[in-house]
Amino acid sequence: MSILQILEFPDPRLRKIAKPVTVFDEELEDLIEDMLETMHEAEGIGLAATQVNVHKRLLVIDVSENRDAPQVFINPEFEIIEHELSEYNEGCLSVPGFYETVSRPRMVKITAQDAKGEKIEQAAEGILATCIQHEIDHLDGKLFVDYLSTLKRHRIRAKLEKEHKKPV
Repeated sequence: MSILQILEFPDPRLRKIAKPVTVFDEELEDLIEDMLETMHEAEGIGLAATQVNVHKRLLVIDVSENRDAPQVFINPEFEIIEHELSEYNEGCLSVPGFYETVSRPRMVKITAQDAKGEKIEQAAEGILATCIQHEIDHLDGKLFVDYLSTLKRHRIRAKLEKEHKKPV
């Protein structure tokens, strides 16, 4: 297992739309393990393959209190079960150090495949529903900053660009 590099906004590779996973093999299982390790190391609760410059429709999530219940969703899609919105102060491993309130549907049903290619369906609400929607956005080339005002988005972009230019 290894820690993968997480792309940071405004890297244009974060805007690439991920392609469906068609091969379920050992290479995919290794990628899943690396993504889980990377997510936990970065103290995140979700990570999409796009964020580690792998443009496949794959995401990993672990919203458990003890960080011991990881979930893997391959080729995920969601359907809104309840249109009532919940607000969460969202952050993102690709937008480090920034948290902003985003409104998303409170309850969704996710349909996906597991690491073996078997179909899974699950209802999700609360932080899990938010995380699923946030990570699927990544697979579609969208970031949580896209939900913010243009002014806030430009301020975040400028601060991160300045950070990227600092000598290490």
